[in-house]
Amino acid sequence: MSTRGERARRVGWWTILGVASLLTVMCGCLLFAAVRNDSAISAQLGTATATVDSVAFDRTIIHFETPDGIVHSPANGVLYPDGLAAGQLVRIEYDASDPELARVAGRSAALTLLPLGSFVFFTWVVAGPALWWIRRQKKRALAAA
Repeated sequence: MSTRGERARRVGWWTILGVASLLTVMCGCLLFAAVRNDSAISAQLGTATATVDSVAFDRTIIHFETPDGIVHSPANGVLYPDGLAAGQLVRIEYDASDPELARVAGRSAALTLLPLGSFVFFTWVVAGPALWWIRRQKKRALAAA
């Protein structure tokens, strides 16, 4: 029969492992999505000069004109916007079949490797010792019994 402490350790261990694993998978999915977006843009590459309308924490809004004369402003903003400021003119690359998908020219999914890799690394720097400590407590409790 398991004790309350054993059950708490087991639940804690699985919870920490589950959360750390979920965060790792989410980061992998974000990297995959960035590569897929870059591939779509490169497959039907269009270029333009865009004006930065606004810069916020979650997105940088731009507007640009395509060769057919239509002005586009991607609702989700531009990809890889680091260092842009409102009012700035910037060269962009966009998917000619879907101008809502645009990135700053010369930037790619490689820019996501450092932040995502760091996040995964620090997730496991926290989760690893916590899992080890819980396992150690379990062994101590078994030895004492």
